[in-house]
Amino acid sequence: MNKKPIIPTNCFFQGCYNPVYQEEIRKAKEKCFQYNQLCPNDKEAQQIILHELLGKIGKDVTIMPPFWCDYGYNIAVGDYFYSNHGMIITDGAKVTFGNNVFIAPNCCFTTAEHAIDPKMRKSGVEIAKPITIGNNVWIGAGSTILAGVEIGDNSVIGAGSVVTKSIPSNVVAVGVPCKVLRNITAKDKTAYPRYNPS
Repeated sequence: MNKKPIIPTNCFFQGCYNPVYQEEIRKAKEKCFQYNQLCPNDKEAQQIILHELLGKIGKDVTIMPPFWCDYGYNIAVGDYFYSNHGMIITDGAKVTFGNNVFIAPNCCFTTAEHAIDPKMRKSGVEIAKPITIGNNVWIGAGSTILAGVEIGDNSVIGAGSVVTKSIPSNVVAVGVPCKVLRNITAKDKTAYPRYNPS
């Protein structure tokens, strides 16, 4: 088994124009391309590629194509995970998803930051910070989760949010930048009438 290159986290490092990382990204993009060419209903072939690509994959994992990532092996996915179409993960640092996570369409998780200083940025200096998504989390459509963010268990991120800072457990958070709107309460169980087929 080939040893994967270590990407340093929470510090400046030569991320761009680095042939070692470029080769790892190239291999992951080929796997993503293969995945995205499959019939969306070919679950068996999808699982084969996901098990080759991802660092950890739980049971009953669905990632609807298209799906793109940078390395793949820095992604850990728990049980009963569902991502709708268009998920992008730039996984220079570890990206961890708990169990029972729902990802709506067109969401981006990016561990990468470029240097603010223009000379450093031009030379390819980056920073990689891990992202952690807890259990029972729902990320709304078109949301972006930035480097270093943690989202606590049971929380909901509203559609179109840009999450720049960590979000606690058991809350609804929304906005640009994303902020806690309210706690999740027992009233949420009766917010709508339950359909009862007769």
